[in-house]
Amino acid sequence: MHIRSFKVLPRIPERLKPLQEMAFNMWFSWNWEAVRLFSRLDIEIWNRSYQNPVYMLGLISQERLDAVLKDDSFLASMDRVYADFRRYLEANTWFDQTHGKAKNNVVAYFSAEYGVDEGLPIYSGGLGILSGDHLKSASDLGIPLVAVGLLYRQGYFQQYLNRDGWQQEFYPENDWYNMPVHLERDAGGDPLRVVVEMAGHNVTAQIWRVQVGRVPLYLLDTNIPENAALDRVITAQLYGGDRDMRIRQEILLGIGGIRALAALGIEPAVCHMNEGHSAFLALERMRHFMQVHKLSYEAARELVWTSNVFTTHTPVPAGNERFDSDLICHYLTEYAKDFGLSCEAFLGLGRENPQNSHESFCMTVLALKSAAHCNGVSQLHGAVSRRMWKNIWPGVPEKEIPISAITNGTHIRSFLSHDMADLFDRYLGPRFVEEPMAHEVWQRVNNIPDAELWRTHERRRERLVAFTRRRLRRQLERHGAPSSEMAFADEVLDPRALTIGFARRFATYKRSTLLLQDPDRLARILNDPDRPVQLLFAGKAHPADRPGKELIRKLIHFSRDERFRHSIVFLEDYDINVARYLVQGADVWLNTPRRPLEASGTSGMKAAANGAINLSILDGWWDEGYTPEVGWAIGSGEEYSDTEAQDAIEGCALYDLLEKEVIPLFYPHQIRNGLPRGWIAKMKASMSTLAPLFNAHRMVAEYTERFYLPAGLSYEKLKADGFTAANHLAAWHEKIRRHWGELRIENVHVETEGDLKVGAQLAISADLELGPLQPGDVSVELYYGPLDSEGHLTEASAIVEMERTQSADDGSVTFMGNIPCDQSGRYGFAVRVLPKCEDLIHRYEPNLILWE
Repeated sequence: MHIRSFKVLPRIPERLKPLQEMAFNMWFSWNWEAVRLFSRLDIEIWNRSYQNPVYMLGLISQERLDAVLKDDSFLASMDRVYADFRRYLEANTWFDQTHGKAKNNVVAYFSAEYGVDEGLPIYSGGLGILSGDHLKSASDLGIPLVAVGLLYRQGYFQQYLNRDGWQQEFYPENDWYNMPVHLERDAGGDPLRVVVEMAGHNVTAQIWRVQVGRVPLYLLDTNIPENAALDRVITAQLYGGDRDMRIRQEILLGIGGIRALAALGIEPAVCHMNEGHSAFLALERMRHFMQVHKLSYEAARELVWTSNVFTTHTPVPAGNERFDSDLICHYLTEYAKDFGLSCEAFLGLGRENPQNSHESFCMTVLALKSAAHCNGVSQLHGAVSRRMWKNIWPGVPEKEIPISAITNGTHIRSFLSHDMADLFDRYLGPRFVEEPMAHEVWQRVNNIPDAELWRTHERRRERLVAFTRRRLRRQLERHGAPSSEMAFADEVLDPRALTIGFARRFATYKRSTLLLQDPDRLARILNDPDRPVQLLFAGKAHPADRPGKELIRKLIHFSRDERFRHSIVFLEDYDINVARYLVQGADVWLNTPRRPLEASGTSGMKAAANGAINLSILDGWWDEGYTPEVGWAIGSGEEYSDTEAQDAIEGCALYDLLEKEVIPLFYPHQIRNGLPRGWIAKMKASMSTLAPLFNAHRMVAEYTERFYLPAGLSYEKLKADGFTAANHLAAWHEKIRRHWGELRIENVHVETEGDLKVGAQLAISADLELGPLQPGDVSVELYYGPLDSEGHLTEASAIVEMERTQSADDGSVTFMGNIPCDQSGRYGFAVRVLPKCEDLIHRYEPNLILWE
C-alpha cells in the first residue's frame, strides 16, 4: 500500500496571526500574560493540549476563533502581549550593553536533552531542565548562542505504577506537526539534511528548529524514509536502547550536530558541551579545520581545545558514559583515519591512561581532554571532580587540576507562580524580571507585608492540594480502584497543614526513603492533631534502575499504611508541570542525597524563589547556599564510609530537625493575626538571599564572562592571518612534547642558612638542563607550604615563579626565587617545571610537569 501524506494547517484569521507567531516561540512558556492569553481562548482545550499553543490552535473551533474576533477585550490583551513579545525580541540586552563588540562570536551549546516546557517532551530531568533554563537566560541576556540536540520521537517515558507500586513505562509518539517546531529547509525548499557515516553506511538526519526567545535550538531527526529501520530509531527515545544505540545517538549529536550547524551556515567560535554525550563534536570540529582549512591535526587540536567548554554534571559513575573498545572501533575506525590515527590511538583520547588497553572509552575523559575550559556545577562538585579525574593529569596537585566550578541556577520566571510574580511586580518592580541577579532588587522582598506574602503562599498550597487530589483520582481510575478509594482521593491532604515536598529522580544515592526509616516516630510527627504534617513525593527511576524502582514501590506500600494514607502521597509521571505545582505550593523542600554525590540540584532553588524553605543535606548547591537564616542543614557536611551508619545518623537528625525546629516554627505557640511571623521571616530571608545567587541569569553571565568571551578571543587570535598563531602554537607544543623527557632539574640550592625569622626571605636557586628547549619555554616554580605531622607537603599555600639569572657553559640554566616567611611554623618546598607560552589558556597538560 502506498500512502501519500499531506498536512492540514489551522485557518487563523489575519487579525489573530500574532497568536500563531507567539505559539511558535517558547517565550510564551516563561511569560504568564502569554499563558493567560492562550488559556482565555479555551481553558479546556488549553489543558487538553497540555499547554501546547500550537496544538491548541489546531484543536480550537472556527466558531470560537470567529467569536474572539468580536471580543474587544481579548484583542486588546493580545495586542498588549504581542507588543511585549516584539519589544523583547528587539530590546537592547545585557550582552549588547556590556560586551556588544563580541556579538559575532557565536556560542554553540550542545546537550542530549532540553526541558524548555512540558509541551515539548524531549527531557528526562535535571540535566534537561538546566539546559532549557540555560537557553532561556541566554535569550533574556542576549548572548549570541545557538543550541543543538536531538528530536526524540518518543522523548523520555511517561510513568505509571501498577497495583503493586512497580513503575511501568509508556512511550507516546510526539506529533511534531502539532508542536512548536519548524523543519529547516534549503534554498530550494527541501528539508535541510546532514549525513553521518556509522559503521560503513550513511545515516541521514533532517534539522528542526525550536525558537526559544532569541535563541534557536536545532534538533536532529533520523526518522525519515531514506534511512534503514535501525537508523530511523536513533532519535526514537531519550536514554533508551542498549550501548549500541547510545553510541549512535552520541555520534549523531556530536558529529552530526557540527555538520548541521555548517549546513545552516553557522561556524561557532565556541562550543559548550553540556555533559559528555556530545564530546565527539571536538573531533568533528578538528576534522572540519583539517579538511576545509588544511590545518594539521596538531594545529586543529590547538584551535578546538582553546575554544571548547565542557561542563561535567555528575560524580556518579553511571552518569559518565563509557563504551567498550570494540564498539568504538566498530563505529569510528574509518573516522579515525581522517586524523591519521589508528584505532588504538583514537581510543587513547577517551582513556585516563592512553597506554592502558584494558580501559574503556569514556566520553567525559574525551571532553575533559578536548576543552580548555572545564567546570563542575557547584563549588563542592568542582572539588569532587578534580579528585575524580586527577589521573588524567598525573603529577598535577589535586587543587590545580584544571576543572573549576560554576554553580547552577534556575530560570526563576519559568517556575515562579503567577501569584508570587504579581506580588513581585508590586514590591520588587520590573527589575526583578530584567535583572534577577541584582541583590538590591531582592532585598525589597522584605518590603512585602507579612500578611500579603502568607496569604499568597496559602493560596498556592491550596492549589497544590487540589491538583494532587485531581491527579490522584486519575491515577486510581487508571488502576480500576473501587469507589471507596475514589472518594478517599477527594479528601487526601489538608490544605492548611505543613507540606513537605520531595521530587527528583529516584536513584539510590538520593535516599528518597530516608524519612521512612522509623515509621512510629514518623506517624507521631505526621498525625499530631494540633500540628499536622504531610509529605508529597514525585519522581521517576531510570527504566533499567531496578533499585530505584524498588524505592518507589517501597514508598507506595508505606503510604498505604492506615497511619499514612491521608498524609503521604506519591504523584505519578513527574514532569515540568508537576514540578511547578510542587515548588510553588510546598512549605519545605526536602533533599537527602548521600554527600558528595549530588553535583548541584536545582529543584531547591526553584522552591526557594517561591518561598519554600530548604531542609537538606549539605551537598551540591546547598553546601554553599546554606546559612541558619535561610533554611536547615541535615548534619554538618560529614562523609561516611559506612552507609548504614550514615542513614541511621542522618535519619535521626532529620527527625530531630522536624520535631525541634521546623514544626515549632510553622506552628508557633503564640500566633498573632493568624501569621507565623518567624516562618515568614525565614521565607523572606531565603528568597532575598538565595534568589539573586542561584538563578540562571547569574549562571549564564558567569559562563559568558569566564569562558565564552575568553574562548572566543583565543579562537579569533589563533584563527587570524590564515591560522598563523594556531600553526605556531602547534609547532611549539610539538617541540615541548618531543623534548620534555630531556628536561632535568640538576641541583637545588638553599641560599639562606639556618632558621628564619618572620619577615625574612628564603632564597633558593635551581640549575636546569633544558636540552633543545629555551628558558622562555618553561615556568620554573617554587611550590611551598606548611608540612603535616609526617613531613608531607599536602597542599601549597602559594607558588612563586623563579627567574632566570644565568646560563652556564655546559648548557645548564640557573633560576632564582624567594619564599616569603610570613608566619612561623615548619614549612617545605619543592621545585617544579611546567610549559610556558602566552597563547595557552592554562599550562596543565597530561604528562607535562616535572618535579625535582
